[in-house]
Amino acid sequence: MKNYLLLILFIIPFNLFAQAKLEKMLDERQSLHQQWQRAESKKSGIFGNRTKKDMIETNGWMARIIQKDNQIMDELRMLGEIEKTEITYEKNDYKFIAQKQEREIATLKRVLQEKDTQIIERKSDKRTYEWMTFIFFLSTLTLGYLYWKKVKGNFFN
Repeated sequence: MKNYLLLILFIIPFNLFAQAKLEKMLDERQSLHQQWQRAESKKSGIFGNRTKKDMIETNGWMARIIQKDNQIMDELRMLGEIEKTEITYEKNDYKFIAQKQEREIATLKRVLQEKDTQIIERKSDKRTYEWMTFIFFLSTLTLGYLYWKKVKGNFFN
């Protein structure tokens, strides 16, 4: 979790910087495209035709545009890798949280099972105590009756 927070603290500013850099590169590409269009429309040859120099200049602008496009693609790949890394970290964090929750659930299930076992044992002990009390009561009642009968029999005799 700590790594994730550090990642956020470093990636968010970097991501904002990368977005600004990407926008700047797109503006530069737009500027290069406008210059290419001006060079493409330039016709300095006889009878309004394009010369070899005009075509070389146009190709130079096109090469710069392609170079800028390649830089933009590299930047986009890098941003994609950053997002992929960020998603991987998030996935790992969620996986860690899920595993931790599963361990806690297993612990709680085990504790609940132990408590259920204790409740069953206490109920069993309580039943034993109830039966012993009932038997004691019956035996006391029986002995009392027999004693009373003996005393009554000796009293009247």
